[in-house]
Amino acid sequence: MIPNEEEVKALWDKYQLPDKKRLHVSLVAKVALFLAKELRFTIYDLRINDKLLLAGALLHDIDKNIPKLPGEVHPDAAVRILRQEEMREVADLVKTHPLHAILDPKLAPKTWEEKLLFLADKMVKHEIVGVDTRFSLWNAEHLPQKEQKILDRAYPKVKALEREIFDMMGIKPEKVAQFA
Repeated sequence: MIPNEEEVKALWDKYQLPDKKRLHVSLVAKVALFLAKELRFTIYDLRINDKLLLAGALLHDIDKNIPKLPGEVHPDAAVRILRQEEMREVADLVKTHPLHAILDPKLAPKTWEEKLLFLADKMVKHEIVGVDTRFSLWNAEHLPQKEQKILDRAYPKVKALEREIFDMMGIKPEKVAQFA
């Protein structure tokens, strides 16, 4: 099942998604759908499931206020919750959005929905900031060494994905904040 926006908001309440995360996921959804629309202008027969993309964007951080089971890291609890809610397709999409996914060939975003959710998430904090600013903000957090290593290894791959998508659209990433 792919939930509509009303059902998503009920899940936000059920799982007590914090207001700042609600803002973040809403902006990620806005950017992801903008990217999908722009790609369709240049690739005529491109198929993107907007309903799935929207639900995945709005639910990708649903686990932010949920206790994790032993061994779970983000987004494992979100995937578990979404599967319990019988939203397997959304869970499968959400599974590919964390930064470390791009480093794992099994998890790395492959479908358009996965790529657009992944990239949109890396372009948004609590406003649309772009990939470079988002990585600068992470770097300013002085992360533990293990997380910093993931950040450093992921950056070139995220930039390559950004180039792939924006080269197809023929616009600069900086323009997203103006148009989305």
